[in-house]
Amino acid sequence: MRRTRTVPTGVRQTIAVVLPARLPADPPWPQGPLPFTHGVRTTTTDTRRTYFTPAAASVLYGTSEHPTRWHRQVRHTHGPVTIDGVELLRTPTDDDADRALAVLHLTITGPELLSTLRSLARRPGTTPSPVTDPILTALLQDHAHARPNTRLEGHATVEPDALPYTVALLTPDRRALPRLNRGRDHRHWPATQQWLWALASRTDTDDYPPDPATVPHLTGNALRISADWSALVLRQGAAFIGHRRDHGPDDPFYGYAELHMRSIYLDALLFGMIQRTHIDHLTEDLAQVFTGPGEANRLAGLERRIAHFRSTYWRQHLTTHGTANDLLIAYQHQYRLSDRFTEILAEAADHNRLIQTQENQQISGALGILTILGLPLGTAMGALQVLGDQNPWHLLAATTGALGATAALLTTRYGRLVLTALRGRSHAGRDR
Repeated sequence: MRRTRTVPTGVRQTIAVVLPARLPADPPWPQGPLPFTHGVRTTTTDTRRTYFTPAAASVLYGTSEHPTRWHRQVRHTHGPVTIDGVELLRTPTDDDADRALAVLHLTITGPELLSTLRSLARRPGTTPSPVTDPILTALLQDHAHARPNTRLEGHATVEPDALPYTVALLTPDRRALPRLNRGRDHRHWPATQQWLWALASRTDTDDYPPDPATVPHLTGNALRISADWSALVLRQGAAFIGHRRDHGPDDPFYGYAELHMRSIYLDALLFGMIQRTHIDHLTEDLAQVFTGPGEANRLAGLERRIAHFRSTYWRQHLTTHGTANDLLIAYQHQYRLSDRFTEILAEAADHNRLIQTQENQQISGALGILTILGLPLGTAMGALQVLGDQNPWHLLAATTGALGATAALLTTRYGRLVLTALRGRSHAGRDR
């Protein structure tokens, strides 16, 4: 892998790689997320549930009767990359019940953290990603296969061709992190902020030399979690950076920081990815409402899906613990999820009003036709009945006169309005 100009080795260098997957059947793995341990604390499913609301926890972990998440602990080393474990999280949508996310937990040794991230992002000049098809197949054994665009009965399918979302952690040793951009124009950009942006964007100075005028905006949305570390969430990756020396495995703070980053903070970002998938599907389906007949039924079904999404998935406050909420909101901001969902609600309401108006016009037109047809004929029949006339010729004459009166009424302004309403509705249906 190509190295950047300055390549430090951090005390903690971890990456969580999130890939889209398909999961037709539950894997034969232990249920729940991959557990991590520091000291006496272990991030099991039960401990993680305490951080989230019941609705969010149900999406992230499922229940004992209906699990949504499984894990497998491994120890696979490929060069500087060690894969610690893999998770599968079922994320079904209404039109795709097999949708899932695969999460690989990596530990990086040596000065290769940024170059590994660049390889995962397929930056020019990098070597192939360490997460390749043979490695994925070996990790997932016989249950899952790294074969995109294929579906094997009962097997998961990971899509390695898709660019993954990455979540990286870097903590410094006794030496402070060096500057990536040493130019005079970037002298006011702190080294930790430079690394925070580089790891989250998975770029170095050769990939994207930042314009000094834009530097304040690159890390302007960084989350200062505490005096010891901060985070930055971007569209294709997130990063956590330590601001002081990490004393190693027994460090009283960074051990728990890594534990949170690889568990509940990652889960908050996974929840945002699930929200984005549902909003993407709702947007696509909303655009298909008027593509053919039966739009009222399609809109009614879409409104039920919106209500289900809103009550189950649309959460902007996952937990009473602020950092997980801040990470989720930062992810939502990157993809404008709040604005997009507001637009979906507004557009669905507009479509509903339009369909209601069209249906009311159709009903009014039908009633108008019944009135125009029925009034003359009913009057003629009533007159014959009152007179007691049962002569068939008189009945025929009355019917003919009624039809003539109907034709005359259709030439009036009211009749033309009725015909126009029905004709407009019919033409609209054919156009769609």
